[in-house]
Amino acid sequence: MRITENVTMAVKNLTANKIRSLLTMLGVIIGVAAVIDMVALGEGAKQQVTKNITAMGSNLVMVFPGMGTRRGGSFGGGQPLTNAILPVIEKAAPEIAAIAPEARSSMTIGTGVESMTSSVIGCTIPYFSLRNYQLAEGRLFSESEVNGRRRVAVIGSYVASELFGGYEPLGQDIKVGVSRFQIIGVLKEKGQSGFNNSDDLVLIPLSTAQQRVFGNQNVDTIYIQADSADHVDSVYNQVYAVLLQKFKDESKFNVRNQAEILSTVQQTTQTFTLLLAGIAAVSLLVGGIGIMNIMLVSVTERIKEIGIRKALGAQKSEILGLFLIEAVGLSLAGGLIGISLGWILASAISRFSGWTTVVSPASIVVSFGFSILVGLFFGGYPAYKAAGMNPIEALRHE
Repeated sequence: MRITENVTMAVKNLTANKIRSLLTMLGVIIGVAAVIDMVALGEGAKQQVTKNITAMGSNLVMVFPGMGTRRGGSFGGGQPLTNAILPVIEKAAPEIAAIAPEARSSMTIGTGVESMTSSVIGCTIPYFSLRNYQLAEGRLFSESEVNGRRRVAVIGSYVASELFGGYEPLGQDIKVGVSRFQIIGVLKEKGQSGFNNSDDLVLIPLSTAQQRVFGNQNVDTIYIQADSADHVDSVYNQVYAVLLQKFKDESKFNVRNQAEILSTVQQTTQTFTLLLAGIAAVSLLVGGIGIMNIMLVSVTERIKEIGIRKALGAQKSEILGLFLIEAVGLSLAGGLIGISLGWILASAISRFSGWTTVVSPASIVVSFGFSILVGLFFGGYPAYKAAGMNPIEALRHE
């Protein structure tokens, strides 16, 4: 019996029981679709996070408060950074181009009619260029407004839309905590990524934030920009050395550069993606078990047919090939349908949830190849069982 005849017969057998074939393929379909979608979500998150970190600015070194340590090795209770550290950092390295401290808190803001919870950020003028924030309308703070602790605010496009709708926000008042601020500018839209909305923020002068809103001199992050990409490592090392000399304890501060954060996040996202893909691959194995069960049923139902074929001279390899082609045919068709379903679901997730999804060619090739291997592996035993039947006993089977 030729391979083409085996293929033709396998197709006839599978199409003769369409519902059973479809139900058998279901596990493989779900498994392949799940692998593609999980990898698509992971890759999408990786691209979005990379984009966000890149959009933070260029050639950045960041200083955060230290986590501190307690006895027994647990972390917590770190010492906050204050304005007093800023002159120390400014003198740390000649390659520092700009410094932008940030004090941040999530607070309720409102107009008296509408209210919402947003990120309130106290900052200085260099913060805008250093973090790539651009004005859509209005203006930024002036030096006199920062030094005079004036109550002026620049808001993100999301806040403008939520609080003012179709009205002009410039010149209007906005209530931050218990203080009223005058809106002097609206930022250009930066877009949302996952749960992080870059346009949901209110920027006020750092001095005003510390004096009138937060009630302390603390800063949460200090952004330091090197004058070129070549000097980022130099600035990092010098800032670290100065802070270590100042605090005498490296647990009291935390220095990171942009590339280091990007690399850490990418490695974490990659691990998360592989974990999700591994969990989804379990569905493929379950689908393979389904194929094996149905193929065993099919062999049992066709014992007499197997006996007749062997009596007419069919070789063991031909019977083996016939059932193996049927098993692989099921997994192959299930893999193709699963790829289409996974692609459609990834597009739907991106469209309706706003999450970035990236269907990679590698995930398609790997999941499709894995589905074929599942068919070969789990279809092997039923095919071997059919090929090893004694023709006389098979013909006597009732």
